[in-house]
Amino acid sequence: MEIRYNYDEDTGLPHIYSHDVSEQEVEAILDFPLERRRGERGSVIAIGKTPGGRYLKVVYVPDEDGQGLFVVTAHELRPKPLAAFRRRYRKKHRP
Repeated sequence: MEIRYNYDEDTGLPHIYSHDVSEQEVEAILDFPLERRRGERGSVIAIGKTPGGRYLKVVYVPDEDGQGLFVVTAHELRPKPLAAFRRRYRKKHRP
């Protein structure tokens, strides 16, 4: 699958860098998301845990042909959104 990134016009670097997120972390979340839901304007929100232990939210738009995707942004979940995610995850995965 082809993964393309939103590039910052000022720096010429992927926008995710401004949030201290690497392409490897994004790809880890996309490979094994703990949660995936619809976002705005056709986007998808994936939340997961990186191999380094960080919880990230990745916003992307899948290609119409299903062969790739465009990563709009990604950032680490902060305390309140992380707590909300954990509540949803526990509720969904109760025995």
